[in-house]
Amino acid sequence: MGSSNIYTAGLNNVGSYQVSGIPFATGSIDASGGQMITFPNVTRWVLVHYSASSDNMAPLKVGFSQVGIESNPHNFFLEMKPNTTSPRLELKLTQLMLFGGESGELGVSVMAGLTNLPVARVDNISPSGSNWSGSSGVG
Repeated sequence: MGSSNIYTAGLNNVGSYQVSGIPFATGSIDASGGQMITFPNVTRWVLVHYSASSDNMAPLKVGFSQVGIESNPHNFFLEMKPNTTSPRLELKLTQLMLFGGESGELGVSVMAGLTNLPVARVDNISPSGSNWSGSSGVG
């Protein structure tokens, strides 16, 4: 039997987002030069915590892609002050770009609930490929 006849849940499968997420956590990230977080599965939700040695540190910018963070003007969706935590962001993501702070002086932690949907499910979902690449609509 050919693999084209195998059907699995896709990005719009409601059940994949109703169940509790598979835990994902990473910490002590130095985002001063930009840091891409790549998730093994599509996320159900994401939470970002920005801890710094001083409340006077530069803000942390959170975006969907490296293209968005590095573009001029910058296209990020969240700017965080030091020692704050984002709200729980209900977003389907495969990656998250972090940028800000000063080298060696900060720690960013990312926690997410993952679905059982593999990242490969977002390949070629628009005419230009993955529209989460920063090339179409998300900066």
